[in-house]
Amino acid sequence: MNTRTYLQCAFLSALLLISTSAISADTDDLQQQLDELRAENKLIMERLDASMDLIEANAGDTGDNNGHGSRGKTTIGGYGELHYANLDSGKEIDLHRFILFLGHEFSDTIRFFSELEIEHATVDGDGGEVSIEQAYLEFDIAQSTAIRAGVLLVPMGIVNETHEPPTFYGVERNNVEKFIIPSTWREGGVSISGQFAQAFSYDIALHSGLQTSLDDNYAVRKGRQAVREAPAEDLALTARLKWTGVAGLEIGGGVQQQSDITQSTDATAGSATLLETHAIWQVQKFALRALYANWSLDGAGPQSVGADEQSGWYIEPAYKLSENWGIYARQSSWDNQANSNTDTQSTQTDFGFSYWPHEDVVIKANYQLLDKAGVDDDGLMLGVGYQF
Repeated sequence: MNTRTYLQCAFLSALLLISTSAISADTDDLQQQLDELRAENKLIMERLDASMDLIEANAGDTGDNNGHGSRGKTTIGGYGELHYANLDSGKEIDLHRFILFLGHEFSDTIRFFSELEIEHATVDGDGGEVSIEQAYLEFDIAQSTAIRAGVLLVPMGIVNETHEPPTFYGVERNNVEKFIIPSTWREGGVSISGQFAQAFSYDIALHSGLQTSLDDNYAVRKGRQAVREAPAEDLALTARLKWTGVAGLEIGGGVQQQSDITQSTDATAGSATLLETHAIWQVQKFALRALYANWSLDGAGPQSVGADEQSGWYIEPAYKLSENWGIYARQSSWDNQANSNTDTQSTQTDFGFSYWPHEDVVIKANYQLLDKAGVDDDGLMLGVGYQF
């Protein structure tokens, strides 16, 4: 090998060694960079998963629920009904009620519920009303016991607590639970409710009372104060017991006591006691509702106009022709001056049908035969209602 060839071989060998070292160094750097990228990618994915878990935890249910706070869940709902009346007393169409529900769960044991009501579409000098029908906090203090505080529906009768249009027959609610149990009847106070012995449930409430007057013949419906700066000289105590020991059957009864039904504004009036009993029976396609309620008012004032006794009853059989169609009839009677020497009794017969295109949507029609203290007011009623 000559000198030139030797130098060329030495140069090529050195170049190959340098290149191999460089490639080896580059490979090590590339592997290190890949390892760093994998670690960074893993960290990013862990943070992304944690963020998604937090979003899902705070979002609550989809649809009509909207999450607030670290654990809370807010819900909305409502119901409404439009009525058309073609009666002896006249023809009328009325958006009778538009109601919005708003509730919030602070925790598994503390929740809030409210109900805002607009009656007759608008509020002006001729009528209409915007009111808070419910606004209370509920606290679970045991597995089957809860305490409520705020504006409450009085636990009495059938309709006062459950009155969404798809839940009852007839365009209008029955008049016994309007004039004797003055639904919708809300008061401000506190209540406790619970269950025992499996088939029994109870409600006990201490709340604001009625304020009737001689100007209204001591009619109990006129005595509702709607928790609007209501005088509270004399509170009322309500207790109710229900039994559901047989499938499809509910038997219940309640009592309310108030020491002065005029809130100490009428020396001729005194205490008032309401007694109520009812039954609901559902057997396959057949259903039956029946209720009796009676007020006893003390004092010479109520006695002078016959209002010391105010009572009423109704019975309502119904039959589901199919999942969507049902027919019913109702016979009712009530009197807010039952001991009066004049004719103050009202009687009413209703019969009609309901059609549910959806379980929460109803179309109704009924014909009424109403004798109100000797004055007839017969005719056709049509209605549409919903709940959500």
